[in-house]
Amino acid sequence: MSSLLKVDREMKTKVEAFREQISSEAEHLVASFFPRKLLQLDNFLKEPILNVIDLKEIHSEIKFKVPDPILFNNSHDGVDMNTKKRKLEDGVTVESWQGGTKTLVMPEGMLKCNTKLVDLIERVKPEIRTLIEKCNTVKMWVQLLIPRIEDGNNFGVSIQEETVAELRTVESEAASYLDQISRYYMTRAKLVSKIVKYPHVEDYRRTISEIDEKEYISLKIIVSELRNQYVILHDMILKNIEKIKKPRNCNSEALY
Repeated sequence: MSSLLKVDREMKTKVEAFREQISSEAEHLVASFFPRKLLQLDNFLKEPILNVIDLKEIHSEIKFKVPDPILFNNSHDGVDMNTKKRKLEDGVTVESWQGGTKTLVMPEGMLKCNTKLVDLIERVKPEIRTLIEKCNTVKMWVQLLIPRIEDGNNFGVSIQEETVAELRTVESEAASYLDQISRYYMTRAKLVSKIVKYPHVEDYRRTISEIDEKEYISLKIIVSELRNQYVILHDMILKNIEKIKKPRNCNSEALY
């Protein structure tokens, strides 16, 4: 069969070396890294940072003062309240109450993120990335173990395919966690801009606190899911390791 396609000998040797490297790394991940990582994440879940009882502790104050209202005594002030813009004495144009408060400079400087959540996110993100990368390595290993397509005796191959599908699902779910974090920052930024534009509306400030609480709970769930995925993958692969490495009865058929 090899005569049907000529492969450079040197290139073939390098490819085989790569396959052996992937195989060695993946087996180490399943046997050692996965159980060690699930224990680390389990300890992480027990840390005080992920066991805050009163969620008010993770709130972040929005340090943007409500500007003093501008009072108009009567219509002789020379200001047309029906217009959408008005002029101040210093010549700066600002929007009327119908359009919100136009802010040229933030009095307190840049509005900060919720530093408590940012610190927690910076700890969780590397864990998400690690799971994605390790799953990709193990998935490649299992795919390289799949034998050539033949009729019959494919029960072991179906187990390999199920394992690959599970690894692909875990990768996809982990990637969605990163999207969730990005959406949190974007949603919070829009709400903060609303507070700047409408500083007199208290609901926007309360919504910020609600968003922060929701993200805190989501981060704890993410860490829990990461731990669970390591447990499931470790258990699934160990239970089926014989069929994964030798999907068919004849050992020679399991090799290229």
